[in-house]
Amino acid sequence: MQVINFSEQNSIINQFMSELRDKSYQKNRYLFRHNIERIGELMAYEVSKTLDYKPKTITTPLGTIDIPLVKDDIVLGTVLRAGLPYHQGFLNMFDRADNAYVSAFRMYINREHTEVGIHADYIAAPSVKGRTLIIADPMLATGGSMAAAIEALLMSGKPKKIHVCCVIAAPEGIEVVKESLPDDATIWCASIDQGMNEHKYIVPGFGDCGDLCFGEKLQSFRKIADKR
Repeated sequence: MQVINFSEQNSIINQFMSELRDKSYQKNRYLFRHNIERIGELMAYEVSKTLDYKPKTITTPLGTIDIPLVKDDIVLGTVLRAGLPYHQGFLNMFDRADNAYVSAFRMYINREHTEVGIHADYIAAPSVKGRTLIIADPMLATGGSMAAAIEALLMSGKPKKIHVCCVIAAPEGIEVVKESLPDDATIWCASIDQGMNEHKYIVPGFGDCGDLCFGEKLQSFRKIADKR
């Protein structure tokens, strides 16, 4: 399984990441969301290089030309709500993709807020059987939400190929997600950070992506989730 870490390369992604991590920059939600979206666009471009292509003859006012176009039938999935601007970045590039949405959220299952459970209670998705599945979720911390999303989406069939794309990942989360993926899957990360703190947040990270994009939320007490 291939794991790609763009922070090991020199690219404009590092500029966007530096702004996302900056506490003063985070005060402007629009700018924060916009950078998440832009990283999605750039990562979608990188993923596009790995897809299958077939030539199509295009007629111009002065003649014809054969241009290779994406052959893959793509399903683009994300985890609500933090994944929305990131998903939009991918959708800007793969504008013909079908879309899938999974509601999966984490809840602390002890009073010390050191153990996390994941609950998935909603999915709206087409079949992924035989198709290229791209799952775009900005945060890969414990890996529980991503593993739940993968499990939910694969209920409709086996994809041709799976790409897991995130902005920031913790090594622990990557190892958890690997257990849910086939060997030929690829994990794409703008940055792989050093790990998680005692509250299961990525360090140094940039905080809670959903809150920074959309504002703070009330915690859900509907159900104590099963520990993953």
